[in-house]
Amino acid sequence: MTLTPASLSAALMISYLEFEKPVAALEARIAELRETAQTGALDIMSEIRRLEAKSSELLASTYRSLTPWQKTQVARHPSRPHFRDYVARAFTDFMPLGGDRKYGEDQAIVGGFATLEGRAVMLIGHEKGHDTQSRIRHNFGMGKPEGYRKAVRLMEMASRYGLPVVTLVDTSGAFPGVEAEERGQAEAIARSTEACLALGVPMVAAIVGEGGSGGAVALASAERVLMFEHAVYSVISPEGCASILWRTAEKAPEAAEAMRMTAQDLLTLGVIDRIVPEPIGGAHRDPAAAALALGKVIGDELAALAGKPPETLRALRAERFLRIGA
Repeated sequence: MTLTPASLSAALMISYLEFEKPVAALEARIAELRETAQTGALDIMSEIRRLEAKSSELLASTYRSLTPWQKTQVARHPSRPHFRDYVARAFTDFMPLGGDRKYGEDQAIVGGFATLEGRAVMLIGHEKGHDTQSRIRHNFGMGKPEGYRKAVRLMEMASRYGLPVVTLVDTSGAFPGVEAEERGQAEAIARSTEACLALGVPMVAAIVGEGGSGGAVALASAERVLMFEHAVYSVISPEGCASILWRTAEKAPEAAEAMRMTAQDLLTLGVIDRIVPEPIGGAHRDPAAAALALGKVIGDELAALAGKPPETLRALRAERFLRIGA
């Protein structure tokens, strides 16, 4: 089926965020001109190139000046790569391990053996899913107690085998349902955080999308914490904060500004150690490039930590968390 300019423009608009609409309009126009150029009736390639250059500059300038609320929207973008995308593009030999050996399997938190740049690692992270069916299966990346207990089991296994631990954090928060509380959600999160801090092997955590509340900290209490350029990391969502302070979620943009939840703010505050640049327009525009960049930085950090004795690694973790806010 041949797309009309109107239907093509509508299709293009679906994946754009509100603040990206000027870019969307330009890219829709470029798509229309490319379709016209295929007929061979007119030579409009120079105009297409001019619009492409204009679109690229507009996209770059837009992303250079994102507000915290806009970064939150980018971090939540439905096409943003998730755990399994990074596994497929940056890691090899992934062997998933399931179950907490106490209750059951939680697919919101995925983990197993993997290889990164020739180095065997224990890889653990949140998986949100990409479509309605997979998002429901993975519970939108909101881990339940059995997920965090599985993470503890895998971290303890990594310690026994002397494997470094890599975590990819991307969750709006731990699952808040009644059944999760009945099965000990708070205790499971605390145990997972404790397991991170007690590890005798190197641990590198990366905030790749949303880092929400204790559900994120439980997998991010590492000696090296990385964060994608347009990811966010906070104790509560902007909507939740606004609902408490202003009694309305409509103040979420103001809350995001006040919470200092962007990678740039958190690097200044010492909450994270390094920012991983994203492709222009966000990781969702070029998942492969984002995954390769992340894998390279994680590999560099693991190489720097290799060979350090367990007591040194634990001291590094204690030092980095104790100096936050000092």
